Amino acid sequence: MDKNTPTFKQLCVNPIHMLAFGFGSGLAKKAPGTMGTLAAMPIYYCLSMYFISNYLQVLLVVVISGIWICGKAADDIGVHDHGGIVWDEIAGYLLTMYWVPFSGLNMLFGFVLFRLFDILKPWPINWADKQVSGGFGIMLDDLIAGIMAAACLYGFNLFLYTAY
Repeated sequence: MDKNTPTFKQLCVNPIHMLAFGFGSGLAKKAPGTMGTLAAMPIYYCLSMYFISNYLQVLLVVVISGIWICGKAADDIGVHDHGGIVWDEIAGYLLTMYWVPFSGLNMLFGFVLFRLFDILKPWPINWADKQVSGGFGIMLDDLIAGIMAAACLYGFNLFLYTAY
């Protein structure tokens, strides 16, 4: 870990950093974005038990607050898109899963698709990652990755349920 990465003890006394670092998942030495996405899976599981309108309300709160949370944490630690800031991955995964019915298979494919888009960063994700700054920029590339993953997952579900 670099000198700008907070410790878990420091996260425990700063709720904004605790959220930004995905409840500590962003402190992983390897693949913090993947660990942040894994942290989103139980959140999705809980949200999947509610009406879609409730899911949407929570998703909007996660996304809108995430702009401030990620921007504040980045400013506090002095690194624009620190790898440990994973609230954007949580938001991106929740967005990926919004349009499909709950199933273990959807959770797994949604995870894989979101991580692929987030890691490979095809256009327009790479453009957003390089051109947009601040908390909005930290969130935007993951939200675009979430939309692209969601489109693929939705298409897979359409194919799966209409082909049989």
